[in-house]
Amino acid sequence: MDKTVAIVLGGGKGTRLYPLTKERAKPAVPFGGKYRLVDIPISNCINSDLKQIYILTQFNTASLHNHIANTYIFDVFTKGFVEILAAEQTFESSSWYQGTADAVRKNMYHFKGQNPDYYVILSGDQLYRMDIQDMINNHKKCGAEITVASTPVTRKDAEGLGIIKCDKRGRAISFLEKPSSDMDISNLKFDQTLLEGMDNVDSEKEYMASMGIYVFNAETMEELLDNDFVDFGKDIIPGAIKSKHVNIYPFTGFWEDIGTIKAFFESNLDIASLTPKFNFYDEARPIYTHRRHLPATKMNFCTVSQSLAAEGSIITNASIVNSIIGIRTIIETGANLDSVYCMGATYYETEKEKEKNQKKGLPNLGIGRGTIIKKAIIDVNARIGDGCRVGIDHMERKDGEYNNFSIVDGIIVIPKNGVIIAGTNI
Repeated sequence: MDKTVAIVLGGGKGTRLYPLTKERAKPAVPFGGKYRLVDIPISNCINSDLKQIYILTQFNTASLHNHIANTYIFDVFTKGFVEILAAEQTFESSSWYQGTADAVRKNMYHFKGQNPDYYVILSGDQLYRMDIQDMINNHKKCGAEITVASTPVTRKDAEGLGIIKCDKRGRAISFLEKPSSDMDISNLKFDQTLLEGMDNVDSEKEYMASMGIYVFNAETMEELLDNDFVDFGKDIIPGAIKSKHVNIYPFTGFWEDIGTIKAFFESNLDIASLTPKFNFYDEARPIYTHRRHLPATKMNFCTVSQSLAAEGSIITNASIVNSIIGIRTIIETGANLDSVYCMGATYYETEKEKEKNQKKGLPNLGIGRGTIIKKAIIDVNARIGDGCRVGIDHMERKDGEYNNFSIVDGIIVIPKNGVIIAGTNI
């Protein structure tokens, strides 16, 4: 059987998701109440029977290492693994990863040790569900050296993506990175017959955008990385189109880049909507994460609408609308949440710890009595006291980092281990 190695690109500092990445790597950011971002690409790999997986990252890797070690444990018969490769100094190189291609190049000796026939390159900050094995089969059938997963987009969306021009058979002809709105790119429209027989086809989406997901023949990738180019999207793929057989793999399912605070916030809240764009309830292709063995969430005298609550939470006499409540979240009586992603906590406080909190004037973990929160992200182990008002009163604050919170794209973010004392108005 052909052997495939999957490589998940964990990103750099994760500045677009700051402050959620202040103390953790981007792939380790909590998502959907109980998951981590890295669970999405890993689950897609496992569901596609790809079980030799590397995660490339270099910043704040401790929590990511902990999550991977406690979650993805394969038995000896599968010969599978999920291994993190953080940037390291060697005799050949003492620099950090300079880009996606550079990160892969610097770890090539690890990958070659698996003697693969194919490499699959995946992004660590996207929300989608794909049969990657079908993409690999399509790659073989077309006789391609590189296959680029591509999704149809409108002209407006094309501004922020790499657009691929291809022929009727799906062979890539040229590549244009993030065309400006005033540029005429009508010559890059794809032939709609490429999507014949596929679901969710939208005739207004006339351009094919790269999803940042690639299949390479092993020898092709090793050859194309024998240089100083640093990025796949900007350097490797555009150059390869001129000299190699590069095909697209059209994908019309749901796909979302969740690399910014705004996209991250909206994607989370959409999961709790009446008809979410991404279906977490697919038993045939589940999204895996760490087993915590927590009790079911308890709700006492609550009003809850279009919201999700992960396991282990205790919510009392609260009103919750259009929100996600993460694991072990404690919400006290009279609290009101509207459009909030509360990531929860990593432990429960004991009564003795709560007594110490009271003596120190420190709020308990969770959300206090009578606190009202709107349009906010509450990071892990945050403490919000009684009677706080967050995002309710219209105060003139610009995006930026403040003493105990941040504002990004108009969204209030309470950081990991953040403390908001009782009566605070943000």
